[in-house]
Amino acid sequence: MEHLNKTELFNFHKRRGGRLIEFAGYRLPVQYRAGIILEHLATRFSAGLFDVSHMGQILIRPLVGGMGEAALHLERLMPADLVALPVGRQRYSFLTSESGGIIDDLMIARNEESFLLVVNAARTTVDLDCLQAALAGTCSVEKVEDRSLIAIQGPASEAVMARIAPATAKLEFMDARETSLAGATCWISRSGYTGEDGFEVSIPKGKADMLAELLLDGGGVIPAGLGARDTLRLEAGLCLYGQDIDLETSPVEAGLTWAIAKSRRFGGARPGGFPGAERILSEIERGCARRRVGIEPEGPVPMRRGTRLYSDATGQISVGAVTSGGFGPSLNRPLSMGYVARGSSIPGTRIYAAVRNRILPARVAPLPFIESQYKKRKDSRNEIYQGA
Repeated sequence: MEHLNKTELFNFHKRRGGRLIEFAGYRLPVQYRAGIILEHLATRFSAGLFDVSHMGQILIRPLVGGMGEAALHLERLMPADLVALPVGRQRYSFLTSESGGIIDDLMIARNEESFLLVVNAARTTVDLDCLQAALAGTCSVEKVEDRSLIAIQGPASEAVMARIAPATAKLEFMDARETSLAGATCWISRSGYTGEDGFEVSIPKGKADMLAELLLDGGGVIPAGLGARDTLRLEAGLCLYGQDIDLETSPVEAGLTWAIAKSRRFGGARPGGFPGAERILSEIERGCARRRVGIEPEGPVPMRRGTRLYSDATGQISVGAVTSGGFGPSLNRPLSMGYVARGSSIPGTRIYAAVRNRILPARVAPLPFIESQYKKRKDSRNEIYQGA
């Protein structure tokens, strides 16, 4: 794995006993000494510290006009209401293709003079090409190369962060601020990919190792790896790009209609205008042939990615497939997500899965499996962070 990229926290992972694997071209810890289950449960009940420096960070600044015009240009690429996005707030959205599929899902924050996008590691180059081509002459598009990204997640994360920077306790879900943290100018958002309250901290390189150790020193938080990150996001019903969503999947099929702003829908102030709008908006109005659902196996056997799903125990009539699946430590049972035909998507519907030459029963379940614990402001809408 010597040819793979290393994050600035590589030596931190080695010191802390991280077991490194390849992920999205990087060497990252799948787990530490505690193991995936304990790291998962620590995040649910206290706090877990994650290195997410492999994620792409992209700054977009207007070249002509101001931020209002830049918002309109960006709205040509995604179905978010960026014109109404206040400074110091962020939203979940996605770049869409002309066929109505998802090029990538991302977070976009509005600052005084720029938009900051956090995108999936494996899609960063694709996203940059898409943004640069579409925004040429109107906005600059710059990949941020000099920053690491750390996530601290869990109910104790506010107290842990407040030990270092008391002002962070005042942030609410989807707030984004520039804040001094341990002597470094950081970009901090109150968001994450676990369903728990938490923060993501973009910190200048040369400071990340120091910050990671500082966050651990006061107790109440342990380092956590990719394994726990995956089980946490599965329980929270959050999509992983390349598994649950991709270029063939529309946001409506994926159950992400809530992220399509009313102003961008039929009858809204600025309807359509983004790639694939005709398909996507028509699916909102008329429905689609398949939907992403939760799946609860009726026995102890996990139903993992690629498992075929059927309408009856004979395994003759296919209704879909699992896209993500495994063991949910918080619930102490196997859980899955996948796509099924619309007629089989009603919660409680019994379906069957082909697992190792056996046909096993399961039931369609609502998502998420575990309710989110975000610190929302009273008037906030249902804004959920997806990413990987």
